[in-house]
Amino acid sequence: MRLSTTPAVLVLEDGRTFRGSAYGAIGETLGEAVFVTAMSGYQETLTDPSYHRQIVIQTAPHIGNTGITDDDDESAKIWVAGYVVRDASRVSSNWRSIGDLSTRLEESGIVGISDVDTRALTLHLREAGAMRMGIFSGPAAEADDDELLAKVQASPHMAGAKLAEEVSITEPQLIPAVGEKKFSVAALDLGIKSMTPQRLSERGIDVHVLPATTSFAEITALGVDGVFFSNGPGDPATADAQVELLREVLGAKIPFFGICFGNQLLGRALGFGTYKLPFGHRGINVPVMDRTTDKVEITSQNHGFAVDAPLDSETQAPHDESFGRVAVSHVCLNDDVVEGLQCLDLPAFSVQFHPEAAAGPHDSSYLFDRFIDLMSASQVAQA
Repeated sequence: MRLSTTPAVLVLEDGRTFRGSAYGAIGETLGEAVFVTAMSGYQETLTDPSYHRQIVIQTAPHIGNTGITDDDDESAKIWVAGYVVRDASRVSSNWRSIGDLSTRLEESGIVGISDVDTRALTLHLREAGAMRMGIFSGPAAEADDDELLAKVQASPHMAGAKLAEEVSITEPQLIPAVGEKKFSVAALDLGIKSMTPQRLSERGIDVHVLPATTSFAEITALGVDGVFFSNGPGDPATADAQVELLREVLGAKIPFFGICFGNQLLGRALGFGTYKLPFGHRGINVPVMDRTTDKVEITSQNHGFAVDAPLDSETQAPHDESFGRVAVSHVCLNDDVVEGLQCLDLPAFSVQFHPEAAAGPHDSSYLFDRFIDLMSASQVAQA
């Protein structure tokens, strides 16, 4: 593969500029700058709907060396707004590879940049915080720096962005149970990754993947044993409709499990606030303490917002006393961010990380079994 020598420029909203070579499509793109610390799994990152409207910076220096394969896509398309790498691989070498990453980016219209000092860029974002960014290549890069900076500063912020409906399916889909059916689950697609329903179905669960606009009546009409809220992009403070839906689920005492965005929405449904992190957690090497077992798990994460809940003790749900007591079940060991919630008087729990992680690690896959235990206990209680 011959890499592009077309000039490209990266402009941050605070005016800092990096120059390099075009990688992928030629043109311009705008989005929130976020860095990913994973050493592998770049294809899963690119196709994760949670990265909608974000420009991903890979901190691992060598990207594209294993090529691409359709089997590793987490959705039907690449969702990132743009892509930043240091050294783009000239060779794709893997027995599963069916093509190279640069070509896939170009065919998908993803504007990227290579030959950038991603270490310096990441350190800058760690100090200054996540911010808007633009990538410009070809004729777009010929404009003066002030003009490019103005475009970046005129682009929308991630805070206040309502994006789940933009990435969700529009019609229900059924992922049938593998083997004997044990349960059925309604999975609200807020930006769901394909590995999530697979992890549920391989445990004997019929998974009804539903649009983000689904109502409580539509869920109950399915007669499901549990409800799941997926990961997804945007600001959880904008997801009022999904929060109200979840409050109906909790009120009906239907077993609930949420991941990532789903964790933030459980926090809101219970009455806790959410807030934007300085630069977020994005990688597959984040240590988390499971307070229910005192085990430390290495987790996959991708979030820029978090739940504001007390770490030190269990709390009465602020929104409604009938929801009972709530405890923070998981905590990030890097910065004490809430990584999980557990309702003590309702059949509901959630985590901020990704137990379904296709590229690994798989330390937290037991959480799907914990969801099954919750549904089993609920059936016994109703018998």
